[in-house]
Amino acid sequence: MKASVTICALAVLAPAMATPLVKRQDFSKIEYPPGTGENLHEYPPGTGENLHEYPPGTGENLHEYPPETGENLPFYPGTSTPNPFFQFTSTYHIRATPDQVVNGTTNPVFTGGLAGAEATYDFGINVERELICYFIKLTGFRGEYQSPARTATHVHQAARGRNGPPRLAFPNPAGDGNERFSIGCMQGPFTTGLIVNGTDTGEGFNLAQIEANPSGFFADLHSSLAVPGAVRGQFPG
Repeated sequence: MKASVTICALAVLAPAMATPLVKRQDFSKIEYPPGTGENLHEYPPGTGENLHEYPPGTGENLHEYPPETGENLPFYPGTSTPNPFFQFTSTYHIRATPDQVVNGTTNPVFTGGLAGAEATYDFGINVERELICYFIKLTGFRGEYQSPARTATHVHQAARGRNGPPRLAFPNPAGDGNERFSIGCMQGPFTTGLIVNGTDTGEGFNLAQIEANPSGFFADLHSSLAVPGAVRGQFPG
């Protein structure tokens, strides 16, 4: 009897089990309606990637970004305002050579310096902050640095062909091979380490004196092989 019931139940369920499943739509073969979607030949006029250029005043074809925006700003607001220490009231480029070196104060004579040596001095001065920044490049130097001052690299106060006391003493150029460099900034009050009549030759000096009379100052550098000076160069005036 139980077997008969089971057979009958299977007979009732069989038609339902034989009914096929609904076929799912194959979306890969659908074409988007005209004017839409991925099968467009191109984007509609005035839109998208087939533009000749972006509309005026937008995008990458701008001559420059609108005022007070973007990459044509002098600096980005609140992020990179210029450091006042690097705003100079005057700048100077000096070429120092051996033929400008003199020795003596009463009747100075040209010494010829250290043959083959040469230096360039680039100075930026900010008199309001009593700050001088320097980039000194020295080539062809021989011997050892030698000076009674704290270093052998100076700015002296004297006109061309004359001698005078050092007012600024810079770190001596360092490096391997033929080229040596000294780079940095110094802020007053200044000292040189050279004491004359009980007073440092940098005492009382200020950078405004250079700006007032640049041609009254020169840069030099001293060697044990040319103690009066290896090279010298006058400030342009």
